[in-house]
Amino acid sequence: MRLVLLGAPGAGKGTQAKMLIDKYKLPQISTGDILRKAVADGTPLGKEAKVIMEKGELVPDRIVLGLVEERLKQDDCKSGFILDGFPRNTAQAEELDKMLNGLKMPLTAALSVDVPKEDLMKRLTGRRTCKGCQQMYNIYFSPPKKEGVCDKCGGELFQRGDDKEETIKKRLEVYDAQTAPLIDYYQKKGILKSVAGTGSIDDIFKKVCALLEDK
Repeated sequence: MRLVLLGAPGAGKGTQAKMLIDKYKLPQISTGDILRKAVADGTPLGKEAKVIMEKGELVPDRIVLGLVEERLKQDDCKSGFILDGFPRNTAQAEELDKMLNGLKMPLTAALSVDVPKEDLMKRLTGRRTCKGCQQMYNIYFSPPKKEGVCDKCGGELFQRGDDKEETIKKRLEVYDAQTAPLIDYYQKKGILKSVAGTGSIDDIFKKVCALLEDK
């Protein structure tokens, strides 16, 4: 099973990824993680990336793809993998496909977790965090017993800057512009599998497993 995960911010794909990793014993390939490790280890690509990052510039696709390729050549990826956070656009997807075909490891599925935009806004803008113990709440789905007060420690709840409506709208706009076209790309390739990301986490996961196992 060689998967790419797709889904807007707040769709819950990270939660589903963790459950898939546990069930199928697949390594999760996170481009952010492998980039940080390459920089820390001082690998040739890591050194190149470090110079670019220190200038405040984006690491080019060539380096990211090189790091992904190095990671996929490791033994734990032989039985499959889950790619999370990459590709982010169709240009990256095309380059990824070329690289995977060269490794004789083509993707078996692109899993899209679909959630209506209205629900995404509530999930993300409704988040509140305790200043004391960092406990998380959602004013729409899992509110505290007393408004603005943490149930656990009585601390004050606040909304993080990146959870404010204006910021969330921008994040979703970027997703729609850059990443959503990947759904069309993988649909045309015949490997897209879509699941509704609403309802209980366990119910969504059952649907995901049924899709991936073609039951």
